[in-house]
Amino acid sequence: MTRTRLSRADRFDQLVDHSWSLVRAEGADALTLGRLAERAGVAKPVVYSHFASRNALLAALFTEFDGRQSVALEESLSVAEQSLEGRAGAIADSYVGCTLAQGRELTGVLAALEGSPELEQVKRQAEQAYFERCGAVLAPFSGAGEIPQSSITAIFGAAEALSQAAVTGALSPGQATEELATLIAAVVGRA
Repeated sequence: MTRTRLSRADRFDQLVDHSWSLVRAEGADALTLGRLAERAGVAKPVVYSHFASRNALLAALFTEFDGRQSVALEESLSVAEQSLEGRAGAIADSYVGCTLAQGRELTGVLAALEGSPELEQVKRQAEQAYFERCGAVLAPFSGAGEIPQSSITAIFGAAEALSQAAVTGALSPGQATEELATLIAAVVGRA
């Protein structure tokens, strides 16, 4: 059997896919560079050439998720009505939808990110950029012309809780999305 050599970028994508699969199957604690090499069917040095440490791998997973979440947001916004309700619905739909698409394995990766100051900083920076983008989208609908940080914090605290409730089945995806859209519109409307 002939093995095909992948480009560096394709190998990286393959390793990220296998990492998510490993976390899905066995949990974030099982995600090590050695286990990833086994699962991907490559030698350990191949994995180490892409990720210097487990923390670097976890950061890459979160960054990959964040990228997908940003794309989902832009796609939802591109077809949304240019109203507060339309924009709130687009944000809610993309946030809940992306969390559902990733599933329970995201929770394990997020928990692992909290364990390291460097990883927590990666998460915080990505979230801040996402929050700022959403704030800019919603600002024209606020009487003040901007969304206060306290309001953004409330919106995305609720977004996280509602998304996780949808992931666990405590709420349907529709219920989580509708409640989040209603909350976003209410918070922005009073800002």
